[in-house]
Amino acid sequence: MTQPLRRLIDLPGIDDLEMKALMKPGHADPDRRDEFPEIDETAKKAFGLSLDEAEAVALPDDWDDIHRLDPMDQIDAFEAEGWDVRDSRRKPLRMLTHWALPLALAMRGVAGELPFHAEPDQKETDWGSSLAAEASRFRKR
Repeated sequence: MTQPLRRLIDLPGIDDLEMKALMKPGHADPDRRDEFPEIDETAKKAFGLSLDEAEAVALPDDWDDIHRLDPMDQIDAFEAEGWDVRDSRRKPLRMLTHWALPLALAMRGVAGELPFHAEPDQKETDWGSSLAAEASRFRKR
């Protein structure tokens, strides 16, 4: 069984900034990120490094430049690594250009870190139901 995709929008602060980018599209413009310090604060909370720190990281030789792909192509690339980078309407997040590099660095273990994510609950075993069936058969004797 495959693991469900982990959603980028569920990381701390990402959804709030997506809403701000909806109301003020300047938030999503990578050239204007210095105007919005909350972007760096959110990156630090979500990935353990700011956007400037992410850009300063020396990338491994085999790095695939996932952060430079077109957002529609990033959807497939991130999904292949277990991440859903879409909004509720299944479109790429407005601020994906900001988050792509730090997310890729953190999920691949190159730099930064991801917030704790609990494993999904294990499916219950059927030993309880078989015990109940055995008890029922015993009572009938």
